[in-house]
Order: sequence, then structure tokens, then C-alpha cells
Amino acid sequence: MVPPLTTTPTPSIPPEARKWNWGAFFLTWIWGIGNNVLIAFLVFIPFMGFIMPIILGIKGSEWAWQNKRWESIEQFQRVQRTWAWIGFATSFLGILIMIWAGTYIVHLFQAMLNSGSFEMVSIHKQSI
Repeated sequence: MVPPLTTTPTPSIPPEARKWNWGAFFLTWIWGIGNNVLIAFLVFIPFMGFIMPIILGIKGSEWAWQNKRWESIEQFQRVQRTWAWIGFATSFLGILIMIWAGTYIVHLFQAMLNSGSFEMVSIHKQSI
């Protein structure tokens, strides 16, 4: 006779906690620390860094609901919304910094090319 399978009951996950999580997608391991979702650290494994944000976006809300104690679904949604806004803001700020740095580097090279230093080097090479 085969013994019956025993399963441990999992806490029910409300439908509101089964949605895409932008905070988990943008902030990955930082969001994971704040929500006790330590699987988010897989983002540091090569090639997983490309996949984990998507997995966290899909499953993050469920994992956060299961791994942390929440007073209500409203509190959970409010906290996750805050994570999402922080994620959007840091990503937007990062993009602005990259655009600024790129334009700064382009202008720096243009200034170097127009300074005459390169002309003197090429004249010196021709005379050798």
C-alpha cells in the first residue's frame, strides 16, 4: 500500500499579489533584501542577470507576499507601489546620467581634436 501524499498548505495568495512587480524588475537584489526574497541574488550569476529581472517581475509579488508578514493587501500594494516608483526614478536617473556622460565624452573628444594638439603630433611625425 502506498502512503498518501502529504502536502504542506501554502498561504493563499490574493489575486492582487499575482501581478507584475515593477519594483522587483528594476531593483532586483535591493528589492529582494527589502522583501525577504533572497532568490533575487541570482542576478549576480553570469547570464542570470538578464533573466532574473523578468522572473522577479513575474513572480516577485507572489514571493514577497509569501516571505514577509503583511497587515493587509492594501499595505502590501502601497509598499510595492513605493518600490516601483523608486525603481522607475533610479532607472530614469541612470539613463539621464548615461546620456550626460555620453555627450560629455563626445564634447571632450571634439575639444581635443579642435585644440591643435593632434595637428602638432601629425606635423612632428611627418618631419621624422
